[in-house]
Amino acid sequence: MFEAAEIKRLIEQGMACEFVEIQGDDGVHFTGIVVSAEFEGKPKVRQHQAVYATLGRFMGNEIHALQLQTYTPAKWAEVRTDLGF
Repeated sequence: MFEAAEIKRLIEQGMACEFVEIQGDDGVHFTGIVVSAEFEGKPKVRQHQAVYATLGRFMGNEIHALQLQTYTPAKWAEVRTDLGF
């Protein structure tokens, strides 16, 4: 089983992030929010692929599913209050 804190650590280690929140308590299914300037100008699919790349071989193996919400810092500033952050 995988821990949400380990996913957070791997993402933060693999890319520059302003905010990362990962949740999940069954050890294989997780949800998360990632905010990074690296997402500027990239479509959502490329943003998600960048996050998945930080998890390497764990994606699809130890981590069965990771449902992501990705934001640029500017977009995060607009929506974070609505999301409760």
